[in-house]
Amino acid sequence: MNITVEEVTPLTRRMRIVLPVEEVSRELDDAYRKLKSEVSLKGFRRGKAPRTILEQAYGDRVRAEVGEKLVQASYFDAVEQEKIDAVVHPEIKKHEFPSDGTFVYEAEVDVRPVFELGQYKGLEIERTDVTVSDADVDAELERMRKEMAPLQSVEDRGVCDQDVVTIDFQGYQDGAPIPQVHGESAVLDVGSGRNGEEFEGNLVGMAKGEEKRFEVTFDAQAPNPVLAGKTVEFRVTVNEIKQRILAALDDEFARDVSQEFSSLDDLKKKIREQIEESRVKAQEGDLTDKIMFKLLENNTFEVPSRLVRYEIEEYIQQTESHLQKGGLSMEAAGINRDELGERYREAAERRVRGDFILKKIAETEDIKVDEKDITAGFERIANQYNMKVEQVKEYFKKRDDLLPFMNEILNEKILKFLLAESNYVVVPEAQEVKSAGENATSGEDA
Repeated sequence: MNITVEEVTPLTRRMRIVLPVEEVSRELDDAYRKLKSEVSLKGFRRGKAPRTILEQAYGDRVRAEVGEKLVQASYFDAVEQEKIDAVVHPEIKKHEFPSDGTFVYEAEVDVRPVFELGQYKGLEIERTDVTVSDADVDAELERMRKEMAPLQSVEDRGVCDQDVVTIDFQGYQDGAPIPQVHGESAVLDVGSGRNGEEFEGNLVGMAKGEEKRFEVTFDAQAPNPVLAGKTVEFRVTVNEIKQRILAALDDEFARDVSQEFSSLDDLKKKIREQIEESRVKAQEGDLTDKIMFKLLENNTFEVPSRLVRYEIEEYIQQTESHLQKGGLSMEAAGINRDELGERYREAAERRVRGDFILKKIAETEDIKVDEKDITAGFERIANQYNMKVEQVKEYFKKRDDLLPFMNEILNEKILKFLLAESNYVVVPEAQEVKSAGENATSGEDA
């Protein structure tokens, strides 16, 4: 096997691989011998057709099949021989059988970027105070009070904050209705923000039976791809207005919540514990995000373009799958595949670069996944999906399923190491920023 390597870019290598006549001839002979016993040609008994006739009838097919086999048999040996640190499957540019009897093909492959790690230990990270205040407990009590309150129809006034309304709505862009932005008898909790503060705010003051038109502009990064970056005109009709009849916050209310509570103080104590537990879990995710942001700031380098393309394609496929569940295609949703990919490109590059950084840290700190980590991961999935551990193991039995799982476990282990190695500055809890109109405009409450 003769190999020449050309550097196309700092992260791309083109290998020209020439396989010897003996190896090529052997594979072609085997292929035609097998073909001869399988096919029947007019004028010849099965197994008796001359090779020259077989070459005329099936030559292109045989060369394609043998070429693929030769590539698969030689590529990894070539990569190892040339000590190329490939990070993704190759792109086979061309392959041919020259008249000299050899087989020649070119393979372009992306290689692992070489970089020196910037600071990754002792990072200064802002952390919110997870202490639960009396006001936090009171806010949760008020939420429960609203949730449990009976509803009473209102006829003599318009929509107010905290009302529950039933509406019909239709979204339009450039005067044309958007089929997937539509709802009939959709129930909205005005003031909750679940349907977007801007959307809900436009309902305030509307009377029963009234129709209103208004516009909502969505951020380019809005999760719903149907709405992202668009200004949508809504036509809304209020069908019904209901107000909540709120109960008094007393011991009887606590017992109505659950028989485990004998008093309002018992309920408050449980609420405090639940809020704190929730904040601690949420904080860990927030801290890992901040650590990744710092790592990306401290480690800037180019990443393989093919890995970025694969990441983008994965995101597009997830978007298509999400739309298909709602009975839509990309075209029907007005989404351009190329534009969607470009919108995600920067995030895809960050994800790819972040993974290289984490793996470099793992190599430096000798962080590895062991059997204990894998078992813990299986047990976690079993608990999450109410399965037996053996069922989870069976699911991951195939190598293609296990490798991404092990990569996820390794990344979690690296991030736990980084969490322990960071320095934290406590700041006041940030207020959650709610997006405008995402739920109502996607018909989730319909």
